[in-house]
Amino acid sequence: MPIDLAQVRLDNALLLFEEFVQQAARQPDAATLRGLEGRFAERLQIQPSYWSQIKSRSRQIGERLARQFEERMRKPYGWMDTPHPQGGASAPAPLAPAPLSSTERADEAELAAQTDDERFIVGLVLTYYRRHPDKARARLLDLLSEVLVAAPALSASPPPAAQPARGDRASEAELLRRSQAGVQPLKRRR
Repeated sequence: MPIDLAQVRLDNALLLFEEFVQQAARQPDAATLRGLEGRFAERLQIQPSYWSQIKSRSRQIGERLARQFEERMRKPYGWMDTPHPQGGASAPAPLAPAPLSSTERADEAELAAQTDDERFIVGLVLTYYRRHPDKARARLLDLLSEVLVAAPALSASPPPAAQPARGDRASEAELLRRSQAGVQPLKRRR
């Protein structure tokens, strides 16, 4: 009998959530236990509503999302596609994700969306990317290159050796002109 891959992936996603809850319950204070599903979704880099849809079986876990789950929860490639024992006395305890190094924790904290605006933008970008991965990748790279090319031009200043000597009025005027380039005058109060 062929396995139902959608059901296996759902079962494994629920197993990952169970592991996540067990990890959080090691320090069972109210703040830790509040919002576990949202934090789990954030860890997987999906929207909480998307996680809710997966749990309610209104969405299935596709190939790309299965690999994302494995990567974010530090499971080997293909783990989501293989049935694993769930609970019961004979089943081994679920494996906890490998602990993050302090550098990885700092990197993850820095990359995590911290405000509602950031979460909204990340959600929009992920939605766009999941629907049109090639177009999204190309457009995001275009936007990034615009920022990276424009940034050095704005912040470039001549090296200290190129600074004009005191008393050289023409060089001082040129330095003043360059320093004012791109600076908008203040608006007068009315």
